[in-house]
Amino acid sequence: MKPVTDEQIRASFVNCTKGEAQRLHLPRGLADLPWDDLDFLGWRDPGAPDRAYLVAERPDGPVGITLRATTGIRRTVLKSNLCSLCITAHAGSGVALLAARRAGQAGRDGSTVGAYMCADLACSLYVRGKKRSQLAERVSESLTLEEQILRTRLNLDAFVDQVLQLG
Repeated sequence: MKPVTDEQIRASFVNCTKGEAQRLHLPRGLADLPWDDLDFLGWRDPGAPDRAYLVAERPDGPVGITLRATTGIRRTVLKSNLCSLCITAHAGSGVALLAARRAGQAGRDGSTVGAYMCADLACSLYVRGKKRSQLAERVSESLTLEEQILRTRLNLDAFVDQVLQLG
């Protein structure tokens, strides 16, 4: 992913008002992020644990999406869950159901889409082995690393298309 600025991030959001985008908490240390290893920028709001944000690189520029995490779900550490974007297995609460209002009138009317994602939105780092889940290792796959990265990007694009009502 190409590095993005504070202004680009705030201007990219498609499913919230401009005022909400201006007030949201951006991730710290944007300049220090491993941009070459990111397929998207994702972060949780430290002041509001049920809020998360995702900025994806698209042909027309970055697209930002506000997300809400489900609350009150207790997961056992004995069972693992899979992220629908990067297919990383996590124990316990390492995967969260994140819901996004659709862009435009559908979102204003209450229409949402959701997906089970890595709770910390670090999918890109898990796929590349730069970060590990609580489980000892990633599931062994026959896909190459490049194919796993492509699959993550395609899954992300499909989710963004649903928010944009393109898919």
